Amino acid sequence: MTGTRLVSSGELMQVLKRESMLWRLRINTDDDLWSLARLARNGMSLAMLGERRDQTTGGEEGGRAKSAERKRMWIKLRIESTEYQSFSEFLRVHGIIEEANFDIGSYHTHNITTGDEIELTCLTPFLETDNQLLKQAIDAAKQVQIALIVVENDEVILFHITPRGLRESTTWTMRGGGKRVDIRESTGVAKGFREKVISELTASLDDETPLILCGPGHAREILLNELKASGQTRFMSSLATSMSGRAGANEVLREGLAGNLLEDYAISKEIGLLEEAWKRVSTNGNIAYGKQELNKALNEGAIETLLISADLLRDEESTINGLSWQNWCQKLTEFGGEMIQCSTDHDSGQQLLGIGGAIALLRFKI
Repeated sequence: MTGTRLVSSGELMQVLKRESMLWRLRINTDDDLWSLARLARNGMSLAMLGERRDQTTGGEEGGRAKSAERKRMWIKLRIESTEYQSFSEFLRVHGIIEEANFDIGSYHTHNITTGDEIELTCLTPFLETDNQLLKQAIDAAKQVQIALIVVENDEVILFHITPRGLRESTTWTMRGGGKRVDIRESTGVAKGFREKVISELTASLDDETPLILCGPGHAREILLNELKASGQTRFMSSLATSMSGRAGANEVLREGLAGNLLEDYAISKEIGLLEEAWKRVSTNGNIAYGKQELNKALNEGAIETLLISADLLRDEESTINGLSWQNWCQKLTEFGGEMIQCSTDHDSGQQLLGIGGAIALLRFKI
């Protein structure tokens, strides 16, 4: 079993300093990296502690080659590009050194991970969309972190429900060689398998982390009873789903099966709005998508809520009606519209990408 211990609430992004053109942030989770990957864009500057080889310390020493020493220092880059895969451990920021003890003008890469402090600066005040995304990251600290396991007789998959999506963590399986284990003939093996799951699951979660068990069969009830018998005191709930695997986990979010537990969770609200959008599409309701329809809806003041991919919003090459999405979306406030920056790290977010990355719930049909 692999995976990291799930963080408790209150450990998400910290704002250490906040000015109109400078933010100093402490990165504490993968979700913080997700947010920073969208905040840190070409033309901004990012500074943090890093290392460079000081070439003046190299040369010959006692007849042998002496390598240049690596020196730790505060390095500020003018950002040229970033690299990040959702839920990975690093955000790589590439750029040209603006401030450092030496090598100014050279290329450098910051590898940002949890625990790092960074300083992000802009030549102009941060955009309102950036302030909104930062607020979402701060608000996430107030939310209880939730674990979800999809249970089958011979496989258990652990997911973390995060503010930005559904992160797969660990899989325990009795499957091998493409052949399922016959549970009826292997009761002892099955019990030993569940004991292993309970032991390693307990070690991977904080004691107070709520746990949702779901799946299409009765295996989840058996595991729930054994979790309780093992002395687990955390909140635990068993939910029936029609599907297993990741599809079952997405079903919990999409159908709102967890009820009040996820009521105030950002990702739950986001998926709820997207599901309402798909319903309106199927019934020819008050909805708009596609650049032409969206622009018409905006000009008529019909947009109540715009659901847009956080990546599309910051895509400098994509435009609508001759404007960047950032500039186009600023008009929303003039008509009292709301904008939700969506993640695509769940099924509904992937559907959003499939229709162009933006869809609007309308006050009236156009």
